[in-house]
Amino acid sequence: MCLFVEVNLISEPLVIFVCATTGQGDPPDNMKNFWRFIFRKNLPPTSLCQMDFAVLGLGDSSYAKFNFVAKKLHRRLLQLGGSALLPACLGDDQHELGPDAAIDPWLHDLWEKVLGLYPVPPDLGVIPPGVPLPSKFTLRFLPEAPKMCSEEQHMAGADPPGPPSEQQPFLAPMVTNQRVTSPSHFQDVRLIEFDITGSGLSFAAGDVVLIRPQNQASHVQQFCRVLGLDPDQYFTLLPREPGVPCPTQLPQPCSVRHLVSHYLDVASVPRRSFFELLACLSPHELEREKLLQFSAPQGQEELYSYCNRPRRTVLEVLCDFPHTAGAVPADYLLDLIPPIRPRAFSIASSLLAHPSRLQILVAVVRYQTRLKEPRRGLCSSWLASLDPGRGPVQVPLWVRPGSLTFPETPDTPVIMVGPGTGVAPFRAAVQERVARGQTGNFLFFGCRWRDRDFYWESEWLELERKGCLTLFTAFSREQERKVYVQHRLRELGPLVWELLDRRGAYFYLAGNAKGMPADVSEALTSVFQEEGGLSGPDAANYLARLQRMMRFQSETWA
Repeated sequence: MCLFVEVNLISEPLVIFVCATTGQGDPPDNMKNFWRFIFRKNLPPTSLCQMDFAVLGLGDSSYAKFNFVAKKLHRRLLQLGGSALLPACLGDDQHELGPDAAIDPWLHDLWEKVLGLYPVPPDLGVIPPGVPLPSKFTLRFLPEAPKMCSEEQHMAGADPPGPPSEQQPFLAPMVTNQRVTSPSHFQDVRLIEFDITGSGLSFAAGDVVLIRPQNQASHVQQFCRVLGLDPDQYFTLLPREPGVPCPTQLPQPCSVRHLVSHYLDVASVPRRSFFELLACLSPHELEREKLLQFSAPQGQEELYSYCNRPRRTVLEVLCDFPHTAGAVPADYLLDLIPPIRPRAFSIASSLLAHPSRLQILVAVVRYQTRLKEPRRGLCSSWLASLDPGRGPVQVPLWVRPGSLTFPETPDTPVIMVGPGTGVAPFRAAVQERVARGQTGNFLFFGCRWRDRDFYWESEWLELERKGCLTLFTAFSREQERKVYVQHRLRELGPLVWELLDRRGAYFYLAGNAKGMPADVSEALTSVFQEEGGLSGPDAANYLARLQRMMRFQSETWA
């Protein structure tokens, strides 16, 4: 989301807003100042009467508040007198063709509107199709490696002025990396603990830790080989335009190995823009023809079958187009391949219970498609491969507030529903609340088998024995009919209604966004009807009111 100085926005004749949604329908961090400004109550209804606008939302329909920010922003701009060129575009990551399915036709209509209002000046040429824009950076290769190791200096850095951040993460020593599912279980889940002594990190229950992973050494070697790069060669990065900052994650000078290992996301599934630029850079007629086909609107179904459905990676695509890959100018690497994005994990421990420690629960992502090589999650696989028993291991990380906040009043009960690894933030919450003497902790946990993936079983049972926790479990595979957490909620309807309606409890939900959140919401509305005597619409309104009051909070992921 582009940030505007308020005065500039009011004088802009045409603005295209591109915005995503985070958390429970919240604006992204880099939009929050603008969001506060645009919703100021003292803005006159004619504030933007001179402005034409269009809103493009990037969302995911598996979340309850699908493209909430885009919809709300569109309405607010109309309230302030803006003139919408088009209805808001609601891109959906869940569509089989991705957000482009909605964006392509919307962009076609948008350009027609914009060019009608603002024709291209006669003396300004249009860049023809197939000609790439200049690269954002140039890589100036050095004749020899620097005497001082810039990467190690950069990673260690100076003492940061504030707490660790994305620009200056803390290199946390990994203390333990323990598998917590049984060897016979299909999924490898790890409890990983970091030592954060002296880091300045502080967190509360519900917060998340962000970790930027690295690419596998074998992938780095393969990438350099197919692009004809020397991994041990050093370069300095120079922006082509004044005022454009270099990525803070890269040292200056930097080795090609460090660039590919720590920055370029060669294990990601490439987007259509990757194929568009690759086609522009290709000197090989047959490969360029195929790349153009993949990047054209009419080729999106074929691109989906080739790339998205089997989850083919950037590196694998480059290997499939070797003549093109070998001709890619190094200057275009940062334009062609996105940076490795940090991965967020719910913090699974409390500083009150584990001072100077931070724990996470990591499900190692591994699955098979029609491709021979199994698909692996970059961050989870990288973390699982680290073994602090063989020598010191450091992981760059920092902390940010999560979407779950817990009541501080000692007598307010909390109902926590966390199937699978969704239970992680609730372990932190229970530890924190028990340490503070807060009672009324009710946990609904679900997994497949009691003896295979019941995370922290002994810990929960000990807390229950001490009267600090009430635990309800659902082991879905231990009987003929599958039993999930939503079934337990229905069975315990009288207790759930008593806690929510009479004792002012807060309700929390964390886990996979696929179907579970909708099933839990349906179970709750059923409880409201059966135990509270509410009609269907009244039960839905009751749930919505809990959400507005922040007494129903969720943290889900795809």
